[in-house]
Amino acid sequence: MSGELIVFIVLAIISVAAATGLLTSRNAVYAALFLIINFATVAVMYLMLNAPFLAIIQISVYAGAIMVLFLFVIMLLGAERLNGEVLSKDLKWQRPLAGGLGVLLLIQAAYVFVSRFGASPVAPDLIKSGPMEIGMKLFNSYLLPFEVTSVLLLVAIIGAVVLTREK
Repeated sequence: MSGELIVFIVLAIISVAAATGLLTSRNAVYAALFLIINFATVAVMYLMLNAPFLAIIQISVYAGAIMVLFLFVIMLLGAERLNGEVLSKDLKWQRPLAGGLGVLLLIQAAYVFVSRFGASPVAPDLIKSGPMEIGMKLFNSYLLPFEVTSVLLLVAIIGAVVLTREK
């Protein structure tokens, strides 16, 4: 086994364990911390793909800014004090739906694994992930989704201000 494969397997195990911890955690703050671990493993995977700029952006934007925002909202709304039993009584239909979607995801993953197993592995092309390439792709090919995202973030900021305003 090559060193990259071993590192990938270890990162995949850590990422899946962090995602499982995120989903099973009863405390919202702990769930957010598990999400930070997951973001960090994805950043290391970007480094393995020779995309250091994307790795730094993953850490600074997602694990940094977005998670600080999540923790601020969790603390502001007091979500860590919510009782799980109260929420589960109101949303009984979500468990069967989540279970069905989980089974569907496993079936799709098995299909992809089986269909790709016989194919010969092809080395991926190097990702051009410098700031200029990402900027050109973002503002040429993905301008509309970028603008929609900026409007969505503006609405979220306005909502946060309205929630924190005293009456």
